[in-house]
Amino acid sequence: MKITNETKVGALTAVAIIILILGYNLLRGNDIFSKNIKLYAVYDRVDQLTISKPVYLNGFQIGRVDDLSINAQGKIVARLDISKDVNIPRNSIAKISSLDLLGSKGVVLIRGNDFSFAKSGDTLISEIDKSLTESFNPVKDQAEAMLGKIDSILTAINSIMDPGFQRNVNTSVERISQTLTSFQKITSDLAGQTERLKFIFANVESITTNLKNNNQKITSLLNNLDEITDQVAKANIKDAVLNANKALADFADITAKIQNGQGSMGKLLNDDRLYNNLAKSAEDLDKLLIDVKANPKRYVSFSVFGGGGGKKKEEKVKEEKVIQEIIEEEKLEQ
Repeated sequence: MKITNETKVGALTAVAIIILILGYNLLRGNDIFSKNIKLYAVYDRVDQLTISKPVYLNGFQIGRVDDLSINAQGKIVARLDISKDVNIPRNSIAKISSLDLLGSKGVVLIRGNDFSFAKSGDTLISEIDKSLTESFNPVKDQAEAMLGKIDSILTAINSIMDPGFQRNVNTSVERISQTLTSFQKITSDLAGQTERLKFIFANVESITTNLKNNNQKITSLLNNLDEITDQVAKANIKDAVLNANKALADFADITAKIQNGQGSMGKLLNDDRLYNNLAKSAEDLDKLLIDVKANPKRYVSFSVFGGGGGKKKEEKVKEEKVIQEIIEEEKLEQ
């Protein structure tokens, strides 16, 4: 059987196409004859992660990124082609990380602690590592802060170089020198008073020793003082105050009655008749004395020779009657 040229050309074309497809997949890192498992991870962003990027576990490549696509929610779905010989726990994390300083991306699997392993078609937990720029942000902030401090230092140095500032520094140094000189003088004076200071310290030590030796007495004195204050606090001061208030109220009542003319004292102070009677009695007594001086024989009689005893007795009776009449008249006038 003779094969035509057209058949040969067709067969060669088919073989060439197959070789081209296989070569293309091999160049992309796809092994079409392997039976690896397919795992998925969903990311908000992939930071320039591309197909065929390696997948590492503990620094060892166990697969590659097989495909990248966008789902209906706008998230990026990465399909990972993982070697079937590696057991990946279900709670492992597929983390997009930078592989070098140039920013090449890859997927690093962080092994979980689940006892069940992921099967083909399962979705792993996704995570994105900080980019190189984000990693250097803290360093950038520290550098900016350091530059600010350096700028402050340079500004301070410039101010130090200023002539006015130098003059102020010289003035301050001179004042410090004067202060040290004064301090040295004070210390010298104290050194000259050593004996006196010893005597003072000895007295202070003696006082503290006496206080220490009499500590029990001082404590007893304070306790006694405390007891006295307690007794004073417990005294019936309230009743004493009430009694004093009552006595003051009674005294006020008595004075009010006296002012109103009640009682003997009130009448004595407020009744004018008593004053008039006393005045009239004094006046009558004054008249009586004047009459006695003028007529002594009317009231007193005596005999030089002892005679006339009966007459003397009668005159005495008359005198008593006169006095009695005067007293009765005064009573009637009152």
